Amino acid sequence: MKNITLSKAVSFSGTGLHTGNSCNVEVKPNTEATGIVFVNLDGDTKPSKVNIKLVESTNRSTNISVGGGVIHTIEHLLSACSAHGINHAIIEVSGGEIPILDGSSHQFFIAIKEAGLQELEGELSPMSLHTPFEYFDEETGAIYRYRPAESFIGSVTLDFGGNAIGQQFSFIDDWSKYESELSYAKTFVLVQDLAKLLDAGLIKGGSFDIALIFAQKTFTKSELSGLAERFGVDPTILSDGPVLNASKQTYSNEPARHKLMDLIGDLYLFGRHVHGEVHAHKPSHKANVNFANEFYKRYKEEQKNGVIPVIDPKVEPLYDHEGVKRLLPHRFPFLMVDKVYECSENHVIAVKNVSGDQYFFPGHFPGNPVFPGVLQMEALAQTGGILALNTVPDPENYDTYFLKMDKVKFKQLVRPGDQLVLRMELLSPIKRGIVHMQGTAFVGNTVVSEGELTARIIKRQTDA
Repeated sequence: MKNITLSKAVSFSGTGLHTGNSCNVEVKPNTEATGIVFVNLDGDTKPSKVNIKLVESTNRSTNISVGGGVIHTIEHLLSACSAHGINHAIIEVSGGEIPILDGSSHQFFIAIKEAGLQELEGELSPMSLHTPFEYFDEETGAIYRYRPAESFIGSVTLDFGGNAIGQQFSFIDDWSKYESELSYAKTFVLVQDLAKLLDAGLIKGGSFDIALIFAQKTFTKSELSGLAERFGVDPTILSDGPVLNASKQTYSNEPARHKLMDLIGDLYLFGRHVHGEVHAHKPSHKANVNFANEFYKRYKEEQKNGVIPVIDPKVEPLYDHEGVKRLLPHRFPFLMVDKVYECSENHVIAVKNVSGDQYFFPGHFPGNPVFPGVLQMEALAQTGGILALNTVPDPENYDTYFLKMDKVKFKQLVRPGDQLVLRMELLSPIKRGIVHMQGTAFVGNTVVSEGELTARIIKRQTDA
C-alpha cells in the first residue's frame, strides 16, 4: 500500500446529523506521512492519529475522542479516504461532527477525487491475517467472518424481518467500483424509530433529504400530512411507502450498500486497508468496532508469535512417519518428528505427539512429567533439517548439522498428551549451505518455545 495524501486541501460545511451543529471540516495534505490525523478546533487542537482506541461511542455513528472533546460521525469521510487509498491526511474539525451533507460518502469522495492525490515516499503494509476466523458480537447479534485474501473484499447481509427493508445483500471486491456502487448510498431509518431517536437526543440535524425513511405499512394521505407536519417537510415529496422519500433513493438495496460503506469507514480506524474477505451479517457501528478490536487483537498476536499453524486431522500429511524417516537419519528413541503437513522453499510445519510412554519421562521430573525444553529444540532442529534438505535434489545423500541456537525461550510447560506443532521459517537465503531459521513450537494457540537456529547442509562422505 503506497503512502498517499491529497494534492490540495478540500473543505466541507454543513449540519451535523446527531449534534445539529453547524460543522466545518478541512482535509489537508499530510506530506510528513504521519498517518490520518484529526484535529479538534473546538478543543486543545492537539492532533490525534486515528486508531481504534480513540473510539468514544458508537450509538448510530462512530465517534472519537480528540483534543479533549468528541468528533462525531467520522465513518463516511473515512470510508471515502479508504476508497482513495489515502493513509496520510490532516482532518481539522469544528462543530464537533463531520457534516452529514447528503447522507452518503459521495460528496467526500468526489471532492477528494477532484483535488487529486500525491504519492509520498515509502509504503505502508496493509493489515491482514493468515488464519480465518468468525466473530459473534454478543451485544448486537451481528456475525462477522474473515478469510485471508490479497486485497479487501467486503460484503454485508441485512435481515430486518418482515418490515420494508427485509433481507438485503451488498458486495464489493474492487475499489474502482466504490464511486458507482457504494458512494451514493444514503443513511436510512425506520419511520417508527424517528421519535425514539429524537427523544434520545440523536439526529438533531436529520432531514428527509439526507436519509431514506422506510415504513412498515402503507400510509394514508392524512397520515403522511401528519408525518410531514411533525418533521417539518413538504408533504408533496412523500410517497405512501415503503420508502416515504423514494425520490431520494439511488439503489434498490440502498441500506445494505450504506452499511457496507459504513463498514469500510469503521475499518479505516486503522488508518490503512484491511486485506481479506470480510462478511458482516446485521452489522452496526458498535459491532463493527467490536469486530475491529477482535481483528486487531489477532493481528498483534500474529505479529508477535507469527502465524499460528492450524493442523486439520482430516488432511493427509505431506510426509507420514515413514516418509519422515526417509528424509532424516534419526530413529527411535530420538526421532522427534511424527508428520510433516507443509513444506515450501521458506517454511515447514510438522508435529510431534508427546505420548506418556516416552523413555525420558520416568527420570525427568518423576511424578510431574514435563517434556524437556532441550528436546523441544531438537524437535525444531529436526523439522528445520527437513526444510534444509528440501532445497537439495537428492536429500538422501545429505545431512543437516546444527551450528548454534540463539534467542531461545521456553514459555510454557509441555505435558504428556500435548501435540507440539513445529514451525520453521527461513530468516535469510541459504548461502554456502548455511541455513538460518526461526523456530516456534506451539501447543494449540500457545507458543511454548522459540529460538533462532543455524545449520549447515553437508553431503555425506561415501567410500571410494
